[in-house]
Amino acid sequence: MKFHRLTLTSFASFLCGWLLTGCADTEGGHTSPYQPGPVVGKTVGQGVGVVAGNVAGAGVGLVEGTVQGMAAPFNPSYHMVRYWRTETTTDGRTIQVPYDILVDQYGRPVHMPAPTGNPKPPPALTAPPAPPPAVTAPPPAEPATATNGASQ
Repeated sequence: MKFHRLTLTSFASFLCGWLLTGCADTEGGHTSPYQPGPVVGKTVGQGVGVVAGNVAGAGVGLVEGTVQGMAAPFNPSYHMVRYWRTETTTDGRTIQVPYDILVDQYGRPVHMPAPTGNPKPPPALTAPPAPPPAVTAPPPAEPATATNGASQ
C-alpha cells in the first residue's frame, strides 16, 4: 500500500512539474519564419496576450484598490501618543495630567477626540507673545485762532 502511495505521489509531482514549466521555444517555433502566416499569427498572438494580460491586471488592480479603499474607514487599529503636562491645582499641589493624542500612520495628529475619553489638550504655548502696541506721535496741533476768527 505504501508503494502505491509513493508511486502516485512521484508521478503527480513529475506531472505537475512538467506542466508548470514553460514550453516556450526561443528559436521561433516549428514553423517557417519565411512564410507570412506563422509570423503574423505569432505577432497577433503576442499582441492579444499582452492586451489580455493588461486588461486582467487592470481589473485585478481596480478590485484590489476598491477593496482597500472601502476597508480603510473600518480599520479598528489606531495609535495613541500620550504626553504628560504639569499642572498646579487650586490648593497648590503640582500634578501630572495625561493627554492622549490620536495620530495617523505617519505620526501626525488626527483632528478628532481621542477614543480614551481624555479631555482635549489645551493649545500649545509655542506662539511668541504679542508685541506691545507701538507708540505713535500725537497729531500736529492746529494753529491757535482768536475768538473772532483771525489768526494770532
